[in-house]
Parts: sequence; C-alpha cells; structure tokens
Amino acid sequence: MSKVKLLLGPVRLPFLFLAIACALLGLGTAVWSSGQVQAIHVILAFVGALCAHMSVNLFNEYFDFKSGLDYRTARTPFSGGSGTLPEYPELAGYVLVMGVFTSLITSVVGIYFLSIRGLSLLLIGVLGLFLIVTYTPLFTRNPVFCLIAPGLGFGPLMVMGVDFALTGIYSWTAFIASLVPFFLVNNLLLLNQFPDVDADLSVKRRHFPMVIGRRPSSLIYAGFIILAFLSMPLGVVTGHLPLGSMLGLLALLIAIPTTIGAYRNAEDVEQLMPYLGMNVLINIGTPILIAIGLFLG
Repeated sequence: MSKVKLLLGPVRLPFLFLAIACALLGLGTAVWSSGQVQAIHVILAFVGALCAHMSVNLFNEYFDFKSGLDYRTARTPFSGGSGTLPEYPELAGYVLVMGVFTSLITSVVGIYFLSIRGLSLLLIGVLGLFLIVTYTPLFTRNPVFCLIAPGLGFGPLMVMGVDFALTGIYSWTAFIASLVPFFLVNNLLLLNQFPDVDADLSVKRRHFPMVIGRRPSSLIYAGFIILAFLSMPLGVVTGHLPLGSMLGLLALLIAIPTTIGAYRNAEDVEQLMPYLGMNVLINIGTPILIAIGLFLG
C-alpha cells in the first residue's frame, strides 16, 4: 500500500463531512443576512474549515499514538482513531508534519480574511488555532473542557467564522444558528467516548463518561439534544432566523430514538453502536437542513 494512501487514514476523510456541514451553515446565515457573497471567499472559507478539521484529526492521531492510547483502544467505526499509526509507526512524523501544514493553511486563509475584514476576526482565529493544537493534549484532561471544546470549535468558531469571513460583521443570526452544532458536536464526541472509558482512563484522560459514568452522561446527551433543537425556534421567534430554518427539526426523527437508545444501552457498547452511527447523521444532517432553510429564506 502506498504511503500516500496510508496517510489518508489519519486524515479521516469521511469525518470531514462534519466540517462541510458546519461551514455550509455559516454560508447559509451569510446568504440570508447579507443577500450575496463572493464565490472566491466561499471557496477560501471552506478550505480553511476543512483544513482546520484535518489538523484536529491529524494531531489527535499523533498524540493518541504517542501516549500509547491507540494500543489500548478497541476501535469502532466512530471512535478509537484510524489505527494507521499503531500498524505503521514509522509514519508518525509525517502525520505530525501534515497536522502542522494543514493548520498553516488555515492560518493563511485566516490572515487573508483579517486583511480584508479587519482585526475583529482575530479572536475567533486565535481561539480556533488554540483548540486545534491543544484539544488532545490539554482539553481532554478536564471533563468540562472536554465536553464543550468540540462544539465550540465546530459551532460558534466555525459557523460564525465563516459567516464573518463572508459578510464582515458578527450577527445574532450566525450565533443562534451556531448553537445547533455547538450542542450536537459536543454530543458527537460525548457519545463516542462511551466505548473508550477504560482505555482513556489508562492515559489519564478525564471526560464525563469516565467521571460520572455512561448512564448519567446519556442524560447530558439528552439535555444537549433538547437545547440544540430549541435553538431553531428561538431564532425564529426572535426574528434572527427565517421560518425555513425550522426544516432542521426534521432531524428529530433520528434524534429522539437516538437519545432513547443511548440511555437504554449506555452500559452495553455493542448495542450502542447503531446509535453512534445515527448520532453522526444527526450532526451532519441537521446543519445541512437548516442551511437549506436559510437559502430558501
């Protein structure tokens, strides 16, 4: 197998649909609030978002390999990494370089938008890069930070960052819309931690399934589902989102059984697997549905 093909493993290409969905939501808020955007800016914003997500994945693969976690984790299609580095440890240096390179691309895109939009974008850019580099070695050591960091990155930072890059202003529309991926992506990582409790304990990670248990953590999951789907009517009632954005509520058809299944099967990892997959669909589908509603107005 070629080295290039092997190195695509740590990038986790299928996972990048999440970045596309969140960036699309930012594009939707920008189009609805401003009426028009420049195509080149849309392309650059999506490149920055995708490279940011690649960086997170690559750094996560590298740090989990170096800590020894990859050798203790029972991989699933949704958690535990790609498994590339434990099988090909000689590629670790390449993965680190790729992580640095993709974060540099994100930085270059950010600097471009800083040059045309002003320093107001700087806070989001700095926080985003800080999360990219430090999520695995730092944020996973504290259960609260570990819980909210993923949603912060894909929600307010990515959605509002794309919106600001395209419009040059911060808006309540982008903020309220970003609450949906904030809560949902927090839930994505939260549920994916259920199978990894024992392995994560061995490398001194601290997250809620480890600290308070899987069943109580499934109640946090349920609470975040409620908050995510309440964000849409909140935006409509306050006039910051169009009625069409309620299209995202269709994802409740998956979210409700997933929430029930996560609670009932919290202690049974094998039975939990279908709900991990449904959780991915919720995270990708909901922002896309809202974005469609924003485009339709």
